[in-house]
Parts: sequence; structure tokens; C-alpha cells
Amino acid sequence: MSQQSTSQPAQITVPKIFQRKFNRDKITCLTAYDFSMARIVDEAGIDIILVGDSVGMVQLGYDSTLPVGMEEMLMHVRAVRRGVGRALLVADMPYGSFQVSEEEAVRNALRFVKEGGAEAVKLEGGVKRASLVNRLMDAEVPVMGHVGLTPQSLLNFGGFKVQGQTEAAGERILEDALALDAAGVFSIVLEGIPRDLAQRITAAVKAPTIGIGAGPDCDGQVLVLNDLLGLNSGRVPKFVRQYAHLRESAASAISEFIEDVKNSRFPSDQESYHSETPHGNRIQSISNA
Repeated sequence: MSQQSTSQPAQITVPKIFQRKFNRDKITCLTAYDFSMARIVDEAGIDIILVGDSVGMVQLGYDSTLPVGMEEMLMHVRAVRRGVGRALLVADMPYGSFQVSEEEAVRNALRFVKEGGAEAVKLEGGVKRASLVNRLMDAEVPVMGHVGLTPQSLLNFGGFKVQGQTEAAGERILEDALALDAAGVFSIVLEGIPRDLAQRITAAVKAPTIGIGAGPDCDGQVLVLNDLLGLNSGRVPKFVRQYAHLRESAASAISEFIEDVKNSRFPSDQESYHSETPHGNRIQSISNA
């Protein structure tokens, strides 16, 4: 009698992501920063899980992504790796990890693969990063590019502002994307640019484009998980759609817990352990001996 085999979800790989553009099959990508959320996102069927340096702002309490370091990123990548079974795992290279020299950048990227279990890395920048992309490709490290609003260039941009709104600025972003494409990236994140520019770039490059604040004409979309789930406080960016409001739900649940404890409603008898032999009976029998 033959054993019935259980089919496992197909592993998402770099070649499969690259092929999606030609199949006109949209790519889905979300961030994750810890084991439990990574498992949920992976089991839901997402294509790419990005351990973004956005961890600095949504998990570590920094004002920007700039303070995030390699060791912090490696810790989060390792945690996410333990929760991922199907999705392609991409590690974001933090500020300072690839700007000093290409040799140091390659060493850091290899750490994400060897120590973190990442299957690719993402780095920001266009024309000036093309040579580094070539070096990483030579080192067998797949690369996701990132152009437009690049958060690590926050100081140059003067804040989180939409990029590419003039013809000249749009041409520079197109040149950045074309340079990354020629260098061999397997995908390009387009962040914070006008829809028509994103559409133009998507048509011009072979690599799939993944938009965030770049309109619906990209080959895929990415969001920060905490934004999608409504876990963050404060202003919600225009491009974010909140599919849940878990911050409110969590606050309500915690308030209910506090009230139940203060009013002796938690834990109940059903939520308490009991001895097989009641302690009071045992004490009574000893005193009567």
C-alpha cells in the first residue's frame, strides 16, 4: 500500500520572484521582525518577508532608521528565519553597513546569509550602488534594489518627502533603476514616487518592481506589517491601508485584564490548578493521628 504524501507549499525563490514579472503575477511582500509574526505572515502565504531596517522605528523606538546597526539587524533576521518556511527571506542592509567600502559591504551581506539565514539582501541607492551590486552578485548574494524615497538618505532629503516630482528628479530615479537593473538585481523597491513615474520605471526594467507609496502599476507591493495591522500610533501615511486596528484591540484587552485582576475575576477556579489530594484533608488526617 502506497503512503499518501502531504503536499507542502512551494518554496519561493529568487528565480520565481524574477519570473513573476513575465507571468504578470503580482508579488506580495511584508516586513516582519520576530518569530511569532514571521510565522503568521509566512503561513498566510506572503511571497517575500523583508526584515527591514524600519525595525528601528516600529520596534526599537528610534526616530529614524539611521541608528540601526548590524548586530540588531542580525538578531531580528535570525528570529524571523526561525518562523519562515515558505517565503523568500530578505535582510535590509542598515545604514553604515555598506557605505564605507565594497569589501565591508560584501562581508556584512555574507553575514546576513551565513549567520542570519537570509536568502537575499536589500540595499538603498541607484547608480552609485551598481558596482556594489556586481560585487555582491559575484559573491553569490542576490540583491533587491531600492530607489526613490530611500529612508537612509533622510538627511539629504530633509525628511520623508515624495521624490521624483519634477522631470529632472524623475529622470534621475529612472537612471538609478536602470543602473540597478543592468547590475543584476532581482527586484527593485520603488518608494514614495508619483504613480506615472513608477509605471514608467516598471515598463523600462526587466526586474520586478515592488511599490510602497508608488501606485498600483508596480509588479508587486510591500507594506510595513505594523502599519497594515494598525499597531502604530500617530499619523498614517497616505499610501497605507490599515486592514486591522490591533492597537485598539490590544489596549482594550489589556484594560479588561487589569479590571479582572483588580476585581478578583481572574484567574477563575477553572483557570487554577488543583491538587489530587486536597491539602486541607491531608493536614486534618495528620492532626488526628
